[in-house]
Amino acid sequence: MRRLLVALVAAAALLAGCTADTPDAATPTSDPAVQDVDTALASCPEQTGDTIEAADALPPLTFDCIGGGTLDLSRAPGVPTVINVWGSWCGPCRAELPLVQELAEAAGEKVQVLGVVTTDTLTAADSFAADAGVTFPNAFDQQDDLLAEQGLRGAPYTFFVTADGTVAHTESGAVSSYDELRQLVADHLGVDL
Repeated sequence: MRRLLVALVAAAALLAGCTADTPDAATPTSDPAVQDVDTALASCPEQTGDTIEAADALPPLTFDCIGGGTLDLSRAPGVPTVINVWGSWCGPCRAELPLVQELAEAAGEKVQVLGVVTTDTLTAADSFAADAGVTFPNAFDQQDDLLAEQGLRGAPYTFFVTADGTVAHTESGAVSSYDELRQLVADHLGVDL
């Protein structure tokens, strides 16, 4: 009976999604050398866009990127952008992250695809990304600042950001297929892939 109860509690937790305060969540690292990690992740692109002053933009936060560079959310990306927030501790992220990689590969220069690792350790995040075959740029948000500023909890979340830096749509939870992700890009960013 106890095993059945444990199994039901575990199943309920999976169905409820992930939150960073789950008991098995990784303990964040205080290592400031984010860009010193030997990784297959690409560096974040240089950002030269104008400062965003729209109310419907992401908060003006800056994060170091695991593969090098920085992600400055206060600057307009200049191209439609998909930002996926994930963590190695998040079960639904395990299924979704390879789909985001597929989007990054298909998007070419039409859509920029970025990740934001939240409430995680560098080692766990990089290992998780490697296991998922992820190479697109990922910023490191150790303290969960982005989601906290947005009033959101857990992961995954995906932000669809227009070229001028406004948030066109926020997808809560994992997408279930590449086709669903591709359709979200078409619907909210106006880009057919």
